[in-house]
Amino acid sequence: MPHTATSTRSADVPSFALVGFFAMTFAITWGVVSLYILAPDWASARFGEISGSHPFFFLATWAPAISAFALVLYFGGLAGLKAFLSRLFLVRLAAPWILFILIAIPVVYILGSLLKSGPVLAPLPPGGIAGMFAWTFMMLCLGPIEEFGWRGVAQPILQRHMAPLWAGIIIGTVWGIWHLPAFFLSGTVFAAWSFFPFLVGNITLAVLVTPIFNSARGSLVWPMLFHWQLIFPIWPDAQPYDTWLFLAVAVAVVWWNRKTMLRRDGSAVEVIPSDDGMAR
Repeated sequence: MPHTATSTRSADVPSFALVGFFAMTFAITWGVVSLYILAPDWASARFGEISGSHPFFFLATWAPAISAFALVLYFGGLAGLKAFLSRLFLVRLAAPWILFILIAIPVVYILGSLLKSGPVLAPLPPGGIAGMFAWTFMMLCLGPIEEFGWRGVAQPILQRHMAPLWAGIIIGTVWGIWHLPAFFLSGTVFAAWSFFPFLVGNITLAVLVTPIFNSARGSLVWPMLFHWQLIFPIWPDAQPYDTWLFLAVAVAVVWWNRKTMLRRDGSAVEVIPSDDGMAR
């Protein structure tokens, strides 16, 4: 049974800490990226050209997780961190949501690519199959790690005060704006994208993952797998069609799950699960 919006736990991360989470996340990411925007020649000469495999890129991407761990340790200590990480083992999820992650997401990318006369699958990188496996593993170490912050801290705190739909929209908006400096950063994939469709896409995806997150009782592993599927290297470039297709899917999902998406009852609200909450 999911943790309800009336659950309380004295050792949990308090709601006011969400401000600190957002502040730390933006400070780390925007601080790193601003070096290469404001002083690109100096930063490149001193630290090397920025790219998707640069250590600073990992640091900027991991900012939500770093901030989440800092808050959990501050308010819950090592015991709280252990309980927080136990959410990785909340693996029970309804079969339709599993199929959604495994099948619906790839279908959107493939259909979007076909609409722009693109390929069914992305071409192999120069390293062939081995290169694809290496790239796929690197993707696992990037985007999914963000979920320790977005779904680990922000989602449950917001759901203490509002319905899941609005929590997802807020997180998606913040998530999109958090990426904004990367659109001014040469050497990354964002430099070739348009920000507005990306922002709409972020909001849409944050809404889509919300019922999965709550259905799995605040699980971290399923949002991570959802995120990984979104950036799986084998899926073709479907922009901008994938954004609008996901938006249509999100509208259908929200309508189908309107009883849970528009009410706080049954939504996951604990950052650090209590013992009785984990037993349910």
